[in-house]
Amino acid sequence: MTQQITIHQHPYFVALRGLELPVDDFIIAGSGPLLAHGIRTEVSDIDVVTRGPAWDIVRTMGEVQDAPWEDVQRVLLMGGRMEVLNGWFPSMWDVDEFISSREFYLGLPFAPLDRVLRWKRRLGRAKDLADIDATLHYLTRVPFAS
Repeated sequence: MTQQITIHQHPYFVALRGLELPVDDFIIAGSGPLLAHGIRTEVSDIDVVTRGPAWDIVRTMGEVQDAPWEDVQRVLLMGGRMEVLNGWFPSMWDVDEFISSREFYLGLPFAPLDRVLRWKRRLGRAKDLADIDATLHYLTRVPFAS
């Protein structure tokens, strides 16, 4: 029987904590929030959106490159398995507003699931469609707090 690792044990999140970024200046995006909620059991990489002081730290850790969309820059860490960006779909969200929407889980800031659904619908790749279905199923079975 295999034991599922927790967010605290997952190598991507251990590495992210090791960067010692100011918690007010980053958010975990991509499929990371799905892993945190248990919607996914594994992810192939981690996307971290930063601003200000956090971006200043990260851009000293590797080559700053153009990300594949919307004039965003990135630094690839962990052999490309951690993508740290200075924006996230800027035509949809200002980076400050996006990071301010974060929800904390086990001390880490994650993008809310409604945001995850919006960008996955926009991308519309096969893996995104599967994630959308799984997230909607999850949201229909999780009771709302009153």
